[in-house]
Amino acid sequence: MSRTDAGLKVYGMSTSGNCHKVKLLLQQLGARYEWHEVDSADGQTRTAAFLALNPNGKVPVLQRNDGRVLTESNAILYWLAEGTPFLPADGWQRAQALSWMFFEQYSHEPYVAVARFISGWTPMDSPRRAELPRLRERADDALAVMERHLQAQAWFTGSDYGIADIALFAYTAVAGDGGIRLSLYPAVERWLQAVREQPAFVAMPLPDAQVQARFSASV
Repeated sequence: MSRTDAGLKVYGMSTSGNCHKVKLLLQQLGARYEWHEVDSADGQTRTAAFLALNPNGKVPVLQRNDGRVLTESNAILYWLAEGTPFLPADGWQRAQALSWMFFEQYSHEPYVAVARFISGWTPMDSPRRAELPRLRERADDALAVMERHLQAQAWFTGSDYGIADIALFAYTAVAGDGGIRLSLYPAVERWLQAVREQPAFVAMPLPDAQVQARFSASV
């Protein structure tokens, strides 16, 4: 029996890129799973019940039917993709995919995702908005690295689409919400469209109207 036929439960916030990447891979694997919506912006990851699943108080969380739990979005992607075309069999290519996934969590997500969060989920008078210019500058640095790679290569997971692409896609696709200009990166834009054209692709849902209004006001 495949690990994706094991009645998985996933706890996540649908408008979070870290959660969406897990949902996207599950959909593309044709997996059987239950999605449990958890609004981290509303404090739902700080309840006793959730902290019993993940003491770190973050989504996503994957739970197997035997009760075992896996946290951290890219670790979940790796476990789900093992033995599938979404993770290269060749050791060198696999390491290259992992290097891009580490890049995503260390050099990309802390700037692209945080700029989006501050733009949409904090009040317009929040002192955190003073961070936005620096976050956008660092986000541009990350996108420039991706642009150079994509000028010579089609994907980040080796010769084919896979989990490194999914990891980087989730927040790159919504970088504009944080005031980051994707139009400066034509190779990145071509790659984003190529990801959207993959079989069983599912888009991240839009956040509520109040959040969207803050995105527009923050640009």
